[in-house]
Amino acid sequence: MRHALPYARAGQVIGLLGGSFDPAHEGHVHITKAALKRFGLDRVWWLVSPANPLKPVGPAPIEKRMEHARQVMLHPRVEVTDIERHLGTTYTAEMLDRLHQIYPGVTFVWLMGADNLKQFHHWQNWQGILATTPIGVIARPGQRIAARTSVAASIFERARVPARASHLLGRIGTPAWCFVNVPMNDASSTEIRNAGAWRRD
Repeated sequence: MRHALPYARAGQVIGLLGGSFDPAHEGHVHITKAALKRFGLDRVWWLVSPANPLKPVGPAPIEKRMEHARQVMLHPRVEVTDIERHLGTTYTAEMLDRLHQIYPGVTFVWLMGADNLKQFHHWQNWQGILATTPIGVIARPGQRIAARTSVAASIFERARVPARASHLLGRIGTPAWCFVNVPMNDASSTEIRNAGAWRRD
């Protein structure tokens, strides 16, 4: 299995952006480029998930989503992967535990939009994720206040890294999380599908 996973060496700080990418779009690209710069990341891996257990309707076949993602995300420091499929994990906490075991000495930074921070406390073992993995939160339209006043933000307020020190996020230990504002891009996979620009079959 190890040969099917991306390469990383000890000492690197790698951002992880997970999702169904159904389809990948310029909003994902925008967040990724901002994360590389603001959080001082060496690389970013897109984690294209086999399926989201919280969604009743399944996404397009993973091969189709990965092929499209690679066409959309053209950057030498970004890799599109299907890590979850190879690991056989379902939840983020479970997958991160496995990655920490497989890549000793590598620091992973979990990337999310501010809308995800708002409901992060509903994720399985969310406090365990924060205890082992720095989290980089990127502002998206209309979610700034809700994210900053979320359950997770309140409980882990002392672990918050100021935006001015965001480049240190992956180098100061855990728990640590950082909220940064970036120019907005409101592209949406749902809107793309609803417009008929992406077919799941």
